[in-house]
Amino acid sequence: MGRNPLDSANKTAVILGAASTVARSIAMEFARGGYALVLADCDHEETARIAADVALRFDVACHAVPFDATAYCTHRPFLEECRRILGVEPQGVVLCFGYMPEQREAQEDFAKAQRAIDTNLTGAISVLELFASAFEARRGGFIVGLSSVAGDRGRKANYIYGAAKAGLTCFLSGLRNRLHTAGVHVLTVKPGFMDTKMTYGMPLPGPLVASPGQAARAIVRALRKGKDEVYVRFFWRYIMLIIRNIPEWQFKKMNI
Repeated sequence: MGRNPLDSANKTAVILGAASTVARSIAMEFARGGYALVLADCDHEETARIAADVALRFDVACHAVPFDATAYCTHRPFLEECRRILGVEPQGVVLCFGYMPEQREAQEDFAKAQRAIDTNLTGAISVLELFASAFEARRGGFIVGLSSVAGDRGRKANYIYGAAKAGLTCFLSGLRNRLHTAGVHVLTVKPGFMDTKMTYGMPLPGPLVASPGQAARAIVRALRKGKDEVYVRFFWRYIMLIIRNIPEWQFKKMNI
């Protein structure tokens, strides 16, 4: 574990994909700690409502800004807008956006597979490289990326989504390696099942499901402790350790 990345006088952060339920809970955790926030999402009306609620509850500055993960040419102006609104270079960025198509639909409709890759991986690389370069130049800050346990090993149930998240996990690992000497902390978050809009209607195993509040607290706690990686909930680390170590000759016969 490293130093606490939240131990800074510059208490500002940008949350990408802020209209998601887990992002809203993360925003509240940061606001509780006195952070001024920029909440960014393509659903600007919902994000504006969340920002107003967070500002009222915690008496902090909280701004809503439109953001589209796949409109890559807008990402640099978006960072400039965040700087203008906050009045400083943001101390950190939390990436919460994502898209999970139904596996069979993605197999049969490449547009859905492409959207999963463009959103979960290409969009993440586009925007996080901008923040990474800014933080590297300043020699400080933090980056949090929500990947997934689906990226730990390809399974027939969700391998297209999993492939995009595996790429994101690899990208975050590379950023961590690159930025460590610049004093920039990179945290990879690997959620298992979460009770969110993305999983609404899916038959989820109750004991393995994390609420948005549980996820947010675990993420901020891991960041505060300077961890490089956190599974949400913690037992997914051991579940995925077992899955990763099943021999391929056996794994390919399994229905998981």
